[in-house]
Amino acid sequence: MLEHMVEAAQAAVDLVPLKKSEFDSWAAGQAAHVRVWAQANNFTAEPGQLCLVPAIDGSLALALIGQGDEEDVWSFAAVATKLPPGTYRVAAPLATRTANWAALSWNLASYAFSRYKKRPERPWPKLVWPEAADRGWVDRTHEATCLVRDLINTPAADLGPAELASAAEGLAAQHGASVRVIVGEGLLSENYPAIHAVGRAAAAHRQPRLIDLVWGDDTAPRLTLVGKGVCFDSGGLDLKPSSSMKLMKKDMGGAAHVLGLAHMVMAAKLPVRLRVLIPAVENAVSGDAMRPLDVLATRKGVTVEVGNTDAEGRLVLADALWEASREKPELLIDMATLTGAARTALGVELPALFTNNDLLASDLARAGESEADPLWRLPLYKPYRRMLDSKVADLNNVSDGPYAGAITAALFLQEFVGPNIPWAHLDIMAWNPASRPGRPDGGEALALRALYAVITQRFSA
Repeated sequence: MLEHMVEAAQAAVDLVPLKKSEFDSWAAGQAAHVRVWAQANNFTAEPGQLCLVPAIDGSLALALIGQGDEEDVWSFAAVATKLPPGTYRVAAPLATRTANWAALSWNLASYAFSRYKKRPERPWPKLVWPEAADRGWVDRTHEATCLVRDLINTPAADLGPAELASAAEGLAAQHGASVRVIVGEGLLSENYPAIHAVGRAAAAHRQPRLIDLVWGDDTAPRLTLVGKGVCFDSGGLDLKPSSSMKLMKKDMGGAAHVLGLAHMVMAAKLPVRLRVLIPAVENAVSGDAMRPLDVLATRKGVTVEVGNTDAEGRLVLADALWEASREKPELLIDMATLTGAARTALGVELPALFTNNDLLASDLARAGESEADPLWRLPLYKPYRRMLDSKVADLNNVSDGPYAGAITAALFLQEFVGPNIPWAHLDIMAWNPASRPGRPDGGEALALRALYAVITQRFSA
């Protein structure tokens, strides 16, 4: 059971969610002191408004929650932070989706990353489980979201490639999955040269590695998730400026996301054979660092000229995607904090989606809307592939020009996806620069709910 959820309680205070358009008719049916109190407190059911209504004896009788007229799935998160300690129940029947969000947002409102800072303990209000809530979905989604946030928020000094592998191993132990980790020179002997090239400049205790988690019946449909695990990105010899380097502990956000999504899949025991591939590296600077215009080998056998050492994420993903393609999965998803160009185009809240499959694109768009977890499709515009041409290698890892950076990055990845494999690439921010209800500033999970909905739709028995 989630920490802030309880079973039915007789002493619970009623929460009354109210739309602005319905408030007047609701108020007309209430006792006079309730109407007078709401009016005296200027309560008009605006989004996020809270009005605590006392009983005649001075105890708390009702808590009115303003929800406006537009659906706001985070409305319960907005009020949970304002309510006094106690136990509350929603005083109206809720549809399953609304009930799920009441429970999920209530609990996510209490999230705080407290590993390094002791925070004053605040008695958090408890919510009686809404009757229609799918408790399994709420639990899985809450746990996955917190896992993603915790991993991204952890400083790079304490979350390098080895620690990221340990996190995957812990998740595997929880669900009975297996994990294999290929480390350092082993990457060369097992033909993952691009992952090795990107991570070889790091200190000995932060050697590059490929994390390979497998779960489920080997005869089941294959679902493969690939996550960019750059635990810190200095930019390499094409060194980032300090303003761009500051948040690079989050450059393993793609890896965090696929671990969170894997948790949801395994906790739900979906009938799939799940594989998670995470190339985990630190893009560091040393005498062994890859250089601009070096030519790298890849697992596919394609050679890549390094136009910029700060475009390292696509290099490590290339080896992982080609290995993923070897098994011809029914669905292949990769997630990465890949380009600033995607953020320039779509902002921090809207992941960029690239896919080679129109049906997958439409399914994800619908799921993004229904799960309040939007994403936006950008094109794999084939004519731009010429921008990755190299005079000395099969392709370059960047374009020489300043345009279409997110598209050219996705086109680079597509070179390493096998034919006829439904594939989605999500270019994500993985970070909230400012706090909103249920979504504090810091590491953030994006598109998890939408992806899980599509996976469930495609693979549930």
